[in-house]
Amino acid sequence: MLEIAGALLDALADGRRVAVATVTRVLGSAPRTLGTAMAVTDSGAVLGSISGGCVEGAIYDSAQEVLETGRGHLTEFGVSDDDAFAVGLSCGGTVEVFLAEIAPAGRNAMTAEVRAQLERAAAGQAAGLALVVAGTGAGLILAPDGATDRATDRGESAGLDADSVRRIRAQLAAAVNAGETSLGSVDCDGAISRVLYLVAQAPPRCLIFGAVDFAGALSAAATLLGYRVTVCDARAVFATPERFPTAAEVVVEWPSDYLARTHTDARTVVCVLTHDEKFDLPLLSTALSLDVGYVGAMGSRRTHERRMLRLREAGVSAAALDRLHSPIGLDLGASSPAETAVSILAEVLATRSGASGAPLRDRQGPIHPSV
Repeated sequence: MLEIAGALLDALADGRRVAVATVTRVLGSAPRTLGTAMAVTDSGAVLGSISGGCVEGAIYDSAQEVLETGRGHLTEFGVSDDDAFAVGLSCGGTVEVFLAEIAPAGRNAMTAEVRAQLERAAAGQAAGLALVVAGTGAGLILAPDGATDRATDRGESAGLDADSVRRIRAQLAAAVNAGETSLGSVDCDGAISRVLYLVAQAPPRCLIFGAVDFAGALSAAATLLGYRVTVCDARAVFATPERFPTAAEVVVEWPSDYLARTHTDARTVVCVLTHDEKFDLPLLSTALSLDVGYVGAMGSRRTHERRMLRLREAGVSAAALDRLHSPIGLDLGASSPAETAVSILAEVLATRSGASGAPLRDRQGPIHPSV
């Protein structure tokens, strides 16, 4: 539900009750991942998507029941069901979904702690919620902090004792720190409850160096994929917000200086499009010394060979150079800036997931990994 936090908050602010459907388990070639959410308001509006079209109709019907009764429940769709094709899940997988009602007041009213986490997620900040999906306390939603008496009392009224609530919160805090949505369990006096730990991370960064036409197309495409884009160039005449309207920020600074001082992490993507040695060499030396997810550099084969020689002469290790994607992108036959952006981001995705980048028709087994 954190991925649709903004839409949920808007609906609740309008006084709407909302039935939220959250994916709690995926097996086989199901199309979406653990924690994906869709919601239906009491006015009939649909927020988000669980399967990209496979089971939305059936979820919509189940949501009406939840809104009528206020009681959450688990449901499953898969090829073993008689109605698998009726609901549209013909891709061969199984999806388990938990539906629960959230209201602005009264029955199933959202707590202030839960609202705060939704607001953080909507603002692009790290956030987390624990959803008890089966067993004692099913339907309970907890935040990782703010363990007030009221929130604890709600847990106890749902059947969970205070110690179980504290353990769930502690595990949720750990999940937020790890940045991963996961499914776990808690033992409450011998009764096992399944708990889905929902985590939203701040958007990963895409740092684009070189205020060129290719940077504009790459900025737009990376933003579409959920990256927070920064375009950096030492030339103020080219590095302007007007030229890069989709970038979160445009920085006029020597590229290697900016990269050395800005925040990066293991999800950060660094794309060097300057193909100018006075920028490239210090910039790539810095980038390859950082623990980032991807480093790519644009240029011809001849430029690449000269660049590799200069980097070796500068003392960059062979192991570090193995991390460099140069020439940047996958072999898609791209030529225009927009096509090149697709080529670059396709390589970024393949690198991030460890995928081969080969055509799916040439692969065997499920398209989507099981969770």
